[in-house]
Amino acid sequence: MTTLHIFILSLIQGLTEFLPVSSSGHLVLLPHLFGWQNQGLEMDVALHVGTLTAVLIYFWADVWQMITHFMRYCIGGFQKADFDDQVRLALSLVVATLPAVVLGFLLKKMGLGDIRQISVIASTSIIFALVLFAADRFSSQKKGLNHITLGRGLLIGLGQAIALIPGVSRSGICISAGLALGFTRVAAARFAFLMSIPSILGAATLTAYDAIKDNNPVIWGDIGLGILFSSLAGLVAIHFMLKFLANHTLTIFVVYRLILGLGIWLVL
Repeated sequence: MTTLHIFILSLIQGLTEFLPVSSSGHLVLLPHLFGWQNQGLEMDVALHVGTLTAVLIYFWADVWQMITHFMRYCIGGFQKADFDDQVRLALSLVVATLPAVVLGFLLKKMGLGDIRQISVIASTSIIFALVLFAADRFSSQKKGLNHITLGRGLLIGLGQAIALIPGVSRSGICISAGLALGFTRVAAARFAFLMSIPSILGAATLTAYDAIKDNNPVIWGDIGLGILFSSLAGLVAIHFMLKFLANHTLTIFVVYRLILGLGIWLVL
């Protein structure tokens, strides 16, 4: 792979993982647009590791607080006094991850793990653009992350499970679900981004396992560039989204998704 090829793949993965426009959908479309061969499982792992690195760096303080508070809660014998907002947030993230894990396992068992048809991406881009618009337009948007509960985390996690379908957008559907539950745009985005930590880690682990089974040669220079470029793009995307959503609606992303979906259908 050329450096430009790696850079474009990394840029798309790093940006679209956190923008509500579907990273998997764009990565499926790229080879069709540029006539590229599949980038391979090893590069997929690198891109996932890069975006995982980005979210861990950006939210390191949040992650550290959740870990230390949860450990204190466990060591203290699960005392009610130690069950604070950080512990609740950590447990909510765990609960939110379960639906995607269960559904992903079932889909793979049934042989439905790969549904990356271009027509599917076109349809889901349009449908979930309208979902995003409705959630952004009609929700109350009054709750902060201190209002997260295990039940609300599970509901957002059900949305994340739907994002196994390419074109839905993991961040987009999670933000939509958060908004529908009354969270502010920034709070919904923060929870969606924190949810990406176990999600990306799981995806990277499974992809790495498949790559090891295939026993393909690893070009470490390409892997390193993929991790570097995608992590930098991810950091930019996270920072942009949190700043942007503090003062703007999600309309620009709704319009982009509609244009993308309609454009694909016109080409098809």
